Parts: sequence; structure tokens; C-alpha cells
Amino acid sequence: MRSTVTEQGRNCTTTIIIIIVIVMSSVYLLLVLCLGAASAVEVQRPRGVPLSKRQFYEENKPFTCLDGSRTIPFDRVNDDYCDCKDGSDEPGTAACPNGSFHCTNAGFRPGFIPSSRINDGICDCCDTTDEYNSGTTCQNTCRELGRKEKESLQKMAEIAKEGFLLKQQLIHEAKRGQEEKQGQVTELQTKRKGMEEKMEALRTVKETAEQPEKEAKERHLKAWEDEKDLIRKEKDKANMAEAFLELDDDADGFISVAELMSHSELDPDSDGSLTETEAQGLLGGSDKVDTVAFEAVWSSIKEKYVSEAQADTTAPTDTPQEEVREPVSDNDADQYPEDDIPEEEEDEEEEEEDDDDPEEDDDKIPPTVRTPEKKDDDEGTMPPYEQDTQNLIDAAQKARDEFDEAERALREVDDQIKNLEKEISFDFGPSAEFAYLYSQCYELSTSEYIYRLCPFNRVSQKPKFGGSETNLGTWGAWAGPEGSVYSMMKYEHGTGCWQGPNRSTTVKLTCGKETVVMSTSEPSRCEYLMEFTTPAVCQEPQGLDSNLHEHEEL
Repeated sequence: MRSTVTEQGRNCTTTIIIIIVIVMSSVYLLLVLCLGAASAVEVQRPRGVPLSKRQFYEENKPFTCLDGSRTIPFDRVNDDYCDCKDGSDEPGTAACPNGSFHCTNAGFRPGFIPSSRINDGICDCCDTTDEYNSGTTCQNTCRELGRKEKESLQKMAEIAKEGFLLKQQLIHEAKRGQEEKQGQVTELQTKRKGMEEKMEALRTVKETAEQPEKEAKERHLKAWEDEKDLIRKEKDKANMAEAFLELDDDADGFISVAELMSHSELDPDSDGSLTETEAQGLLGGSDKVDTVAFEAVWSSIKEKYVSEAQADTTAPTDTPQEEVREPVSDNDADQYPEDDIPEEEEDEEEEEEDDDDPEEDDDKIPPTVRTPEKKDDDEGTMPPYEQDTQNLIDAAQKARDEFDEAERALREVDDQIKNLEKEISFDFGPSAEFAYLYSQCYELSTSEYIYRLCPFNRVSQKPKFGGSETNLGTWGAWAGPEGSVYSMMKYEHGTGCWQGPNRSTTVKLTCGKETVVMSTSEPSRCEYLMEFTTPAVCQEPQGLDSNLHEHEEL
């Protein structure tokens, strides 16, 4: 019997131990489940409220509208009736027209949608929380969107990383380039000093050589003027003798009043007739004059006097054009071969042909044939300089050429210094990372136009199939917002639009491994926007996680 009691006690103890183990395992399992659930269950707050505003929605306290306009019992939050003017009491319903619903979007970026989109049958939140009571079946796409965004951000981060490395190279090259240019300026300034001294020395040589040249030329010219004066006097004397013979009709050695009256062009009052009194006045009050006295008469009449031979050749004619141009016979043509035509006459004919207007040729009447008057051409041309004078001229010209060459070389050096100093002083960014764009041009070809961007110079547009280039603006300044000034360029004062402003272009710079004009648009009339990628604008990339949301709201 004792053994039976003992066995029953052992069984009871075993049962108790099993029960304790089961209870402890259940408690442990319950704790694990509770902890696991706590990590997956959303933090309790009204539907549509972001975690950042959870403290304003305490279930056991009255709710105060976020604009502070009134306080209501908490059970009126999300009751589908708008109590607050700012709509803050209905974050999870469509009751308030100005309300907003918060999409948690776990696995992607959280966001807000207007309350009017709640339960409208369209899935706006990728976690489907906006369609909780519409009956619409939505798929949770947050994880997929998050994956794609992460891939995109990783790609952008890789581009930014490579672009930033390229930027460091650009900065290094710009620094080295600036030092080289500064060295060139110093070298050119030293060179310029020597060139200026040389030019001044050549100026002295030139001026020294020009003085005797000038004096020799003046002597030569004076001698020629004296010779021409003598020629003119001899010519005038010959003309006077010829006129005396023409006027002396009876060849008695005197010019009488009657003989002079035959030349009406000598009429003093220009009334068309030369009276006896007027003729006697021209003869100095005498009835006739001999060759000696005629010298005084000739000086007063020679400007108007027309010789009889000249009068015959210059007589006007009304003969039509067809009658004047008589055909030349073959014999005449043979008498005057082309080789015998004087060069001066050929030149005159060519000049007359050049001066004629083709459209007016039919209306013009050819001029009457006149014997060329012998004017200063009879005096001949100035004789060549004597050898001594020519030597002085050659020496002075050589000195001028050497001075001009030195002056030209000095101007070129001045231009080089000016351009280098301008480039050195230009604002190419905080570390001169944009310096490599200077003096470069980049093009974008569209279906209609070819756009050309020359940084720090100008922007232009040219039709693809012919036409003139249009200036879309010249360099103005960096125009980015505060804190990112070097993200935009402004080009102004381009070609004016028809009845509009001058064209202008804003160039938006974005990070890229290559330097390329990506796109061009015209958001407003005559105002262009150009997208331009360059490594120079790339910033040092941060961790990928910092580009995503820092945490997922629970």
C-alpha cells in the first residue's frame, strides 16, 4: 500500500512539473509574440496623422484644432464631420475640403494627399491606406517603389561621385592653369618693357630719317612747281599768239574792235551780244591793239575766249543717237587696229562704262564728240627723284617699316596681357572649377535649330536648314539662388524680339560626368532655358541612406 501511495505522489509531482514547464513556455512564447508584434504594429494614432504630430492627438484629452481656433472632445476626431477651420480634426476622412491625409508608405517615402482623395476609388498612397473604406482593391507597391528609388539614388550617387572626382581634377588643372597664366603675364610684362624701349629707339631713328627726306622732297617739289610755272607761261604765251592770229582777220598785225566783236563769248555782261563799246572796252579803250598791247587784253579775255578750231569741234548737235554712231567700214577698222588705241583712252572708256547705270542706258544720249582739252597733262608728270633724294626716301621708309613692326608687336603683347589678366580675374567659381569652360562652345541640335552655348561669352540659335544666327544673350552674371549661386548662368541683351524685349537665356547647371547641353526650351516669350551638365557643379556625395528617409514611420 505504501508503494502505491509513493507512486501516486511521484506521478503528481511529475504532472506539476510538466504544468509548470508548459506555463513557463507559454509565458515565454507570449512575451516573444508580444515583442514581435510591438515591432510590427503601427504606433497608435488617428488615421491620417503623421508621427511628427502624434502628440497633438492624445485619446484621453480633448483635441485642440492645430490653428488654435477651438477645442472639441476627442471622439469628434475623424467622425466624418469638419469641426476645425483648418481641417485638422479630420485627417483620416474627406469631410474637410482643406484637410490633408498622411500616407505612411512604409518602405518608401511618406507623403501627404488632399483629404478629398480619401476613399475616392483611386489608390494614391502606395501603402493603400487612403482607400480603407472604398471597397477598391489596391496593391501595396511601396517596397517596389523604394527599391527603384534606391537604385536611382545609387546611380545618381555614382554619377555624383565620379563627377566630384572629375571636379577635383578640374580644380587642380585650373589652379595650375592660373599659375601658368600669371607666369605668362609676368614674362610678357618683362618682354613688353624691352619692346617699348626698342620702339622708342626706332621712333627716334624714324624721325631723324624723316627730316632730311621731308626737306629733299620739298626741294624736289619746288623745283617741279617752278618748272610747271614756266611751262604754263610758255603755254599761255603760245595760246595768246594763236588767238592773235585768229582774231587778226586782215593780217595787218593789229586786232581791231570789229575783229574782236566776232567773238560773242567775250560779252562782259553776258547778254548774248558783244557791242562795239564793249569790244573797245576790252581793248583798253583803243580802236586796235598790236601784239605788245594784246598781252594786257589777253589776260582779261583768255578765260572766256574760245578758239575757232575749238568752236567747230564743240558745236552742239541734235543728231539722234542712231545717226551719230555711223558704222565703221572694214577699211577704217584696218586703219585703226586695237593695238594702236592709246591706253589712256581705253581707261577712260572703261571708267565711263563702269559709271553708267545699266537700267538707264536706253534713256541716255551719248555725249557729243569733243577734242580733249590740253590742261595740266601738257605739263607732264613730275620727274623721278634724284638718286640722293631717293636714297633718303628709302632710308626713311625702312625706318618707318621697322617702327611700325615694333609698334604692331607691342600692341599684340598688350592684347595678350589684357586677355590673360581678364581671364585670371574672372569669377570661375569658388575654386575656379568652371575655368575649363572658358573659350569653349557646346552645341545642341534639334529638329529645327542648332543651339550654341559659349560659356562666359554668348548663347545663339541658328536655323538648321539655312538662315542667319540669332543672339540669345551675352554673358551677364551667375544667377543661382542664395547658397547655390553657381548653379545658374544668366545671358542678357540678345537680339530683340519683334515688338518684344531682347532675348535672354538662363542656363541651369546640373551634375554630370560629361559637359553637355541637354535641352533648350522657351518658357516665356523671348526667355530661354537651357539645361547644361558639367562635373564642375558636382558636390561631394553623402551616404546613400541620408538621401532616403531617415526612418520609416511605424
